[in-house]
Amino acid sequence: MSTTKFVNEFCEIIDSYGGRDKVMKALCYSAKLVAGYHASRNPELAKRYAIASSRISGARTTLRLIDDIPMIQYALEYGWGEEESDRLMAVLGVTANIVDILYYPIEKICWLSEHNIIDVKNADAWDVLDSSFWVISVYLNLMRTLRNYSLNQRKVDAVNVANSHVDEKLLKKHRLELLSILRLSLDFTHAVSTLPKGYLWGGKLSTFQVGAIGTLSAAIGIYQLFAKRRLNK
Repeated sequence: MSTTKFVNEFCEIIDSYGGRDKVMKALCYSAKLVAGYHASRNPELAKRYAIASSRISGARTTLRLIDDIPMIQYALEYGWGEEESDRLMAVLGVTANIVDILYYPIEKICWLSEHNIIDVKNADAWDVLDSSFWVISVYLNLMRTLRNYSLNQRKVDAVNVANSHVDEKLLKKHRLELLSILRLSLDFTHAVSTLPKGYLWGGKLSTFQVGAIGTLSAAIGIYQLFAKRRLNK
């Protein structure tokens, strides 16, 4: 791929909200990764990168303040999952939509409290609730992706048994789902780490580990954007 073509594709990706958020996520966690790496080697440098990571993270949160509107629209269009391939996919889809619809107002309350716009009693409890809904949301999306991959794998296996030709484009999309499973697994690992100590591995990951997990997840997400664009051409 030529440099000009790559730059053009990259600009088209960051022109969308989803693409820009993934790039911001990569910057946020790569800065956290550097901060964690230099925590004991160069505390002053680590502090500067930690501040940069925090500011970028705050910008991403601010941009999510109106995400509940398109989320509600998506949930209404999705309905009861009538177009899903089986009942389990529909149940997971509807449950995930309900969790996400509830998650965004909770995140708003936490954001408003953090910026002293509203007074919230037990702000720490709201933060825990926010993290809990994030964990559940990622887990449900991971389960949906695993289920969808399993159903598609059965179709691919059936075609192979029948010695029929598998559509190359469909096969590439199927393989991309493996990356989605890896990315969501990384996100789930990260989400659980934000829970209080005593809940699974909550609070046990270092800044460096969180930075590495987040950076890898973001890199996979960006690669998937490029790959899907080429598949759809």
